[in-house]
Amino acid sequence: MAKKISVVIPAYNEEKNIPLVSQAIVDVFSSLPYAYEIIFVNDGSSDNSLLELLRLGQSDHRIKCLDFSRNFGKESATSAGCHVAQGDAIITMDADLQHPPALILKFLQLWEQGAEVVYTVRKENKGSSWIKKIFSKLFYFIFNRVSGMRTESGSTDFRLMDKKVIEVFRKFPERERMFRGMIDWMGYKREKVEFVAPERIHGNANYSYNKLFQLALNSFTSFSLLPLRLAGYFGIFITFVSGLLLAIMLITDWFFNPTTFTPIAILGVSNMFLIGIVLISLGFIALYIARIHNEVINRPLYIVREKVNFDGEEKVDQLM
Repeated sequence: MAKKISVVIPAYNEEKNIPLVSQAIVDVFSSLPYAYEIIFVNDGSSDNSLLELLRLGQSDHRIKCLDFSRNFGKESATSAGCHVAQGDAIITMDADLQHPPALILKFLQLWEQGAEVVYTVRKENKGSSWIKKIFSKLFYFIFNRVSGMRTESGSTDFRLMDKKVIEVFRKFPERERMFRGMIDWMGYKREKVEFVAPERIHGNANYSYNKLFQLALNSFTSFSLLPLRLAGYFGIFITFVSGLLLAIMLITDWFFNPTTFTPIAILGVSNMFLIGIVLISLGFIALYIARIHNEVINRPLYIVREKVNFDGEEKVDQLM
């Protein structure tokens, strides 16, 4: 019996790209000895993405769809597809064709040779702004030094995971998540594939700077306690500096020139440093309290409004 491969694709407003990426994947598998399924997760699209998926699903039952009740975000959409995938290996990729489907063959070769995770590193992203490239490198530089784990600069969600990896992933309870960070944290036998991301054929990237910033914050607070420790470090540093400065001011005022620093100036410096300590500490602590709040209220990670081409043998939770 042929091994089965699941391809998971989150999609948000990708109506023009969906037929192209699905056909490209079908073409790849047409010459391979594998059974396969393509699972699109419609993440609350406001265009005709769902209509395109329904049309494709009618002509090919291997093309499946989870339709979210609203936009829950790419991380939740990717997780939803992995939760229901039935393959012996699961491949996650974007719908915009910036993740070349032709690399699937290389993924499968490395998987058959024993790799349990095959991940990709984007060496160049054509069409990406220089601002995004700079902040991407800065993010990985900081993340690798504060998280206690290693994630390569330019790594993407375009990857293959063995079934055993996804079975462990399904047990993760986090609501605020970074998919590739969670997979990297798990370890397993890994192989790397480098690629150059082509420009988008249709549409614009849906990951805004605000979403990227939120993802970066979630990544730091998910995999590192350093921000909390930084509050203590800043407190020690500012207390030391303010204490030294106050000592200099008081000694100068008492023994050399009493008019150099007024009492109001001394009080102002003291308050400035103390308020800085409080605000920095509260800011970092608030990030962690927010994460605790999101986990404790235990709302669903996503809500599935409709399922397309999922037969009785596959269990799909409406709430997850």
